[in-house]
Amino acid sequence: MINKGLSYIGIFFLYLLSLFPLWFLYLIANVLFVVMYYLAGYRRKVVQDNLLHSFPEKSDAERAEIEKQFFRYLADLIMETIKGISISEEEITRRIKLIDQHLIDDYFNKGRSIIGAVGHYGNWEMGALRFSQITDQPRIIVYKPLSSNVFNDFFIRVRSRFGATMVSMKNTLRKMAEYRRVVSMTILVSDQTPVRHEAQYFTTFLNQPTAVFLGVEKLAKLMDAVVVFCDIRRIKRGYYTCTFVPIADNPRETAEYEITRLHVAYLEKVIRNEPQYWLWSHKRWKFKPEDNT
Repeated sequence: MINKGLSYIGIFFLYLLSLFPLWFLYLIANVLFVVMYYLAGYRRKVVQDNLLHSFPEKSDAERAEIEKQFFRYLADLIMETIKGISISEEEITRRIKLIDQHLIDDYFNKGRSIIGAVGHYGNWEMGALRFSQITDQPRIIVYKPLSSNVFNDFFIRVRSRFGATMVSMKNTLRKMAEYRRVVSMTILVSDQTPVRHEAQYFTTFLNQPTAVFLGVEKLAKLMDAVVVFCDIRRIKRGYYTCTFVPIADNPRETAEYEITRLHVAYLEKVIRNEPQYWLWSHKRWKFKPEDNT
């Protein structure tokens, strides 16, 4: 009961903080960066190891600069995510510009459902709110539940307040079966780490053998839905674009794992272009293929 009460208090203060304008939250982000990077050393060893294995060709100085830029952005990302708790639809529209919206409209006009793959790159949380505005057709966002039921329920309400339907990962296939005959758009974060016993497929990603969820590919073939990559790029502080990049128009005609390889390869290209905007503090490489033998 004490932990539950503290969670509600934490949510209350997060909501109050979200009411401040972003320029003020960025002042807090400046301080937060100093605390995380210089004082607390938050997950710096994880970040350094990830960068070392991902970019062995870069010098120590180059990797150190990416690390510093990442922590600057992480502080901004935290504040932008808090702002997303109460941000208006008008402000979301202004801050994330959709590129090639006509591509989405064309697919819907042809009666095709869409599976959108997105990585932990740029501001995927604000992106989720923007995706809710794309169409009046059903919009489904697949999420990984938080360990705290209180915070999990809270963020479901936040992420769905512009009309999206939230579906937990474990219920995805069952829920999506209900939409097989309905034109819809489903968003999945494609670079989550599977639980070890559920890791069915490994590919090379950022120079390392990497376990990859097959959800994008499985759903696309189940629903015969086109696959696009939702390429979220930061333009400047607080402003982004999202470009919809076609990955597979006819998923049932693709070879096994082909769709998975394509969206993983595209994400890697994005990361290599501007690596500071990917979530390097995440323990992405928890195990290797030989661990599952």
